Amino acid sequence: MKKTLLTLALMVTPVCAMADKLDDLKAQGFVRIAIANEPPFTAVAADGTVSGAAPDVAREVFKRLGVGEVVASISEYGAMIPGLQAHRHDVITAGLFMKPERCAAVAYSEPVLCDAESFLLPKGNPKGFKSFADIAADPTAKIGAPGGGTEEKLALDAGVPRDRVIVVPDGQSGLKMLQDGRIDVYSLPILSISDLMKKAEDPNLEMFAPVEGAPVYCDGAAFNKDDTALRDAFDVELAKMKESRDFAKIIEPYGFSAAAAMSTSRAKLCGE
Repeated sequence: MKKTLLTLALMVTPVCAMADKLDDLKAQGFVRIAIANEPPFTAVAADGTVSGAAPDVAREVFKRLGVGEVVASISEYGAMIPGLQAHRHDVITAGLFMKPERCAAVAYSEPVLCDAESFLLPKGNPKGFKSFADIAADPTAKIGAPGGGTEEKLALDAGVPRDRVIVVPDGQSGLKMLQDGRIDVYSLPILSISDLMKKAEDPNLEMFAPVEGAPVYCDGAAFNKDDTALRDAFDVELAKMKESRDFAKIIEPYGFSAAAAMSTSRAKLCGE
């Protein structure tokens, strides 16, 4: 599968929002995507190549739309939507789960990737954490989570004080902080924690999943509200891929379920 070299978004001249954004993208030959570095949703190799289920789906959809390349920039989750609104990138393809407040800020495609929440913990789960509420109830517990991500919000909503929710920039940092005892638990989707554990090969760690009381989430490609025509064109090709099994062939090797994404809809997830 073709990979695309990671390119800094700041090195690319921003494209102004126009009536037909797809024609603009075809003319310039590339689309700017915002990603995280959270395998298997998104991944950036040491040489800068970009892969992961979300960028791979976007790459194929835009290829079918006549846009030959994707230019990726890494962003923290909390900065993705502001960057999209400021037209610093054209679409977010990063496991940005659909929630009503996000649906109000961006134009989501139909669902692409679905997953449940999990905890990465010391072996034996010595503090018995099974939910975000359990962490809130322990006055000494610290949880690591992506800044602006779903897990950060779930922790805060469960009553974990702000000073005990530690913002972690990426998975490897979260893993190291847990190993060093700087946090008591690290939370990410199941497939993300599974990938970290596989690479770490640390017998002193274990995963608890699914987190009790936490919903199953699905993401979609997120577009600027000005670009609903582009989103609609994306959805047409995405639907064709789902029907043909090309979609499953891309995401299932990463561990995601095509059936899960096809069993729900943007309208349901966004509460439309």
